[in-house]
Amino acid sequence: MKQVDRYKGIINYFTKHKPLAETELVYRSPYELMVAVILSAQCTDKRVNITTQPFFKKYPTAEKLSKAAIDDIFVLIKSCSYPNNKARNLSGMAKMLVKDFKSIVPSDVDKLQKLPGVGRKTANVIASVVFNKPVMAVDTHVFRVSERIGLTINASNPLQSEKQLVQHFPLDKMALAHHWLILHGRYVCTARKPKCNECGINEFCKYYTKLTFK
Repeated sequence: MKQVDRYKGIINYFTKHKPLAETELVYRSPYELMVAVILSAQCTDKRVNITTQPFFKKYPTAEKLSKAAIDDIFVLIKSCSYPNNKARNLSGMAKMLVKDFKSIVPSDVDKLQKLPGVGRKTANVIASVVFNKPVMAVDTHVFRVSERIGLTINASNPLQSEKQLVQHFPLDKMALAHHWLILHGRYVCTARKPKCNECGINEFCKYYTKLTFK
């Protein structure tokens, strides 16, 4: 199957069946989303949503968080993975956001990456989810699913995967495509036992084709 046909089939399927795909992280502002995405590294969205509920009650704004002691931040996020690093990053992020950006979360990916704890993936999530920018955030689900399906070819890291994906997804579908692939990887194309027989895009999947013709 040609690459263009694979993308066309997958885009058509998800446009029909998942037209309103969105993040499962609970947030009410760009600041809250940034905190949630920082916490989500190597952690489930379910756990993050449990953690952020009391967190945002105590630190509803970047200003409040910027004045918090790292030890106090740690106590609230200790159930998430790598709480020591994340506590330091959240503190640094809030301080820089207040000082350098007047508490306004920037929409520019390069500016976002200047904030502690905000790597390329996190910056792309914020830019696409909050500001609807045509960028592709590649997390572990997107990286794995893209390679397995055949949307990317021999991508050895998330950046290579991102560069291939943005060449093929239309600009108006880019933000949606990020969620399509994450949700598909989370619930259907799972890491250990992909549910190929339940998959609506298996006819376009490189992995399923190999299984079928073994």
